[in-house]
Amino acid sequence: MAALPHSTPYDESQLLAICERFKHEPGPLLQVLHAVQDCLGHVPTEAVPRIAEALNLSRAEIHGVISFYHYFRQRPVGRHVLQICRAESCQAMGSRTLESHAQESLGIDFHETSADGQFTLLPVYCLGNCACSPSVRIADATFGHVDCAAFDRLIADLSADSEGDA
Repeated sequence: MAALPHSTPYDESQLLAICERFKHEPGPLLQVLHAVQDCLGHVPTEAVPRIAEALNLSRAEIHGVISFYHYFRQRPVGRHVLQICRAESCQAMGSRTLESHAQESLGIDFHETSADGQFTLLPVYCLGNCACSPSVRIADATFGHVDCAAFDRLIADLSADSEGDA
């Protein structure tokens, strides 16, 4: 199961290279933000002024885009990002119970990362997998019919994979 890249330290030279690569494209901001997050694992707050300067945009414009799109993160995430669907179909099929179980078993709330840096828990408002509710996405993989026991198995598998990487 693929994990998101670990967040890497902010490197201004990487940021400037990304801005340079896209700045001549029409409307480059989204491309730059995606590239920065792909490279660093998040869009660091300290990168916003440099992106604004490189693209001749205001800091407010950059912040507005980052805060509007749920995909962008300004803080590092864990090795595994777990998204639990909160759309109506998933709620009707037990996602609230699953949310509580996930929070309790990981010891974190939504938008938090476990103390060991392994798991970040995020709400998502539709994974497009309604026929298999409740659904969970881990990295790019979507899982359906996830109850508490299935969640525990997913976490155990991820934990075992992480130990094998160490």
